[in-house]
Amino acid sequence: FYTGDLATRTEAGAIRILGRRSTDLIKTGGYRVGAGEIEACLLEHPSVREVAVVGMPDDDLGQRIAAFLVLQSGEAEDADALAGFVAERLSPHKRPRHIEFLAELPRNAMGKVQKKLLGG
Repeated sequence: FYTGDLATRTEAGAIRILGRRSTDLIKTGGYRVGAGEIEACLLEHPSVREVAVVGMPDDDLGQRIAAFLVLQSGEAEDADALAGFVAERLSPHKRPRHIEFLAELPRNAMGKVQKKLLGG
């Protein structure tokens, strides 16, 4: 099964674990941005029930910030309003360049959000 660990093989053939591949650190335009900060900001908006933020491949930026949102019941999808809300709270390099609305976030059997399935 997939562990998410990053590793390299030494000249002697041993495997050296380097760490874990992080879906929560986005490298965009020379900045390292934590997805959690952006998620916390979006969750402050009253129409947002759940959110997952990931980095999507981008030829110019390395990764672009993408937000996948589940809205509260009965709320209208308004990406412009959410972008404006975030613009008042976060620096320009931390703002999502892609906002997508979902009925639900993908989860594994344990209920954890599977960010690797988003924006890939």
